[in-house]
Amino acid sequence: MASSTATANRLPAPPSPGPSPVRDDSLLPVRLGRIDYQDAWDIQRRLVDARRLDLIPDVLLLLHHPHTYTLGRSGRDENILISPQELKERGIAVYHVDRGGDVTYHGPGQLVGYPIFKLRSERRQHPGYMRAYIRDVERALLHAICDLGVPAGLQEGYSGVWAGDEKVCAIGVKIDAAGVTSHGFALNVAADLTYFEHIVPCGITDRGVTSLDRLLRTPVSMARVERAVVRRLAEGFGLVPMRRGWSAVRALL
Repeated sequence: MASSTATANRLPAPPSPGPSPVRDDSLLPVRLGRIDYQDAWDIQRRLVDARRLDLIPDVLLLLHHPHTYTLGRSGRDENILISPQELKERGIAVYHVDRGGDVTYHGPGQLVGYPIFKLRSERRQHPGYMRAYIRDVERALLHAICDLGVPAGLQEGYSGVWAGDEKVCAIGVKIDAAGVTSHGFALNVAADLTYFEHIVPCGITDRGVTSLDRLLRTPVSMARVERAVVRRLAEGFGLVPMRRGWSAVRALL
């Protein structure tokens, strides 16, 4: 099986803009499996460029990373509680990234989703549209989590989806000047929660983290979680999932 780095390197450069064949209401879910953070970030930037030019439809990347800590634009290095040597010994990568928020963990057993959506111009006319986008993503994920049998909710003043005072899904996004989104969410399905003990998750000291497996007290398949998330995000943004995969995106890039 080809490595994720090789896959990213084989992606062709976007062609010159031309007539757009893209429907405004299409959503293309793309399942990448396990992929290094840097490779996924590079792919996001390629897709953002293509979406800005209407060369591709709205895309939802679904994947998981090896053990990784990322710090957003407001992230503080001191919120990683172990030394660089310990990070190296534990095989944990660290990235400073251009999303909002502080530090979070990515790793096996998570469903990570990166929506590459082009927000309509009329939506961007409203003050606070960035916060509204985050809330729309949160509500879609909340519905998906509830569909799976977990009583969850949103908390005023805190991003993400919560079960009581424990976060089950973290959210951190970027929206560029053209209204194209990137970065996204990390939903703990069966993640090893001990990796959160080495950080101050999202810079929040008085709340914890949890996972779907822990809340349900039984394993839940990643495929089932993916289906619920795709369905609810499509509904929340008025989109229709397309029945094509990564090859369709490659052909459009």
